[in-house]
Amino acid sequence: MKTKLLAALSVIVIMVCGTVYFVGNYFVEYALKRGNDTDPLAPPPACEKIATPGLEAPPAPDFESEIWTVKTGRGIELKATVFYPDKKTHRRAILIHGYGRDQTYAYDYAEKYLKEGYVVITPDLRAAGMSGGTYMTMGTLEANDIKLWTEKIIAEDPDAKIILHGVSMGAATAMMTTALELPENVVALVEDCGYTSAYKMFGVKLKELFDLPEFPFMNCVDIVCKIKTGVFLSDAAPIESVKSTKIPTLFIHGDEDKLVPYSMMNELYDASAAPVKEKMTVEGAGHADAKNKDPEVYFDRVFHFLRRFAGKE
Repeated sequence: MKTKLLAALSVIVIMVCGTVYFVGNYFVEYALKRGNDTDPLAPPPACEKIATPGLEAPPAPDFESEIWTVKTGRGIELKATVFYPDKKTHRRAILIHGYGRDQTYAYDYAEKYLKEGYVVITPDLRAAGMSGGTYMTMGTLEANDIKLWTEKIIAEDPDAKIILHGVSMGAATAMMTTALELPENVVALVEDCGYTSAYKMFGVKLKELFDLPEFPFMNCVDIVCKIKTGVFLSDAAPIESVKSTKIPTLFIHGDEDKLVPYSMMNELYDASAAPVKEKMTVEGAGHADAKNKDPEVYFDRVFHFLRRFAGKE
């Protein structure tokens, strides 16, 4: 009798584990994996449902440039383009693209920073653009990758003053980067429409797109994400990272954002331990659209904030 009971329980456990993996694997592949049968560099299928449709990358800035390469501890090769302004400077800006995009979508931001006199680094995050990797982790491992770029910059210029400017997932990545042990060269952060938690954000989209509840489906995703990437999706929680940041931060968000709720900016701002922090609401702006509403006002505010920490040369 006991043997039959144990056998029955074993079957149930196997069925439950199989179901968890099947469900979690579907959504991890759908939302986090790059490539498909016809295009190995295609963004995840979910990008078509989540990211702004029909958005085209701006042209590259007409400035001198070169390609940089770094490798992660696990051997993933990461690429970035470095653009140089007309005059030499110690100011450096790392511009971090969003979900399902690549560095080319930061080129219009790069143009403004170059004219302001910054050397600009536009990295392709892992599993995007020219960089290697198969799965994105919504900021968790990407934060370590951005730290590698800060180290590369300092190796080239020990006197560099580095600012981070990220949009959407790039903003989440930047916030999580500032919770790491960073050199004093990193002086400021601009986060534009970053989320408090990737787990929470995807839970909302799961309901909207598939009419499925967060529990138990997001739990399945979390488990399979850990199996496939080495980290849980729930680890991508900038709301926890900002509690230990030492980097001055400007928070920006559009009040008509339908992907990352506007309320998340206030949650992040209130939780942030930044020694200096400011927030900017852009009325009528949707997700990742704050800059487009009024570029002059946007960059005036950004550069006014950054000059306090990176200076003006």
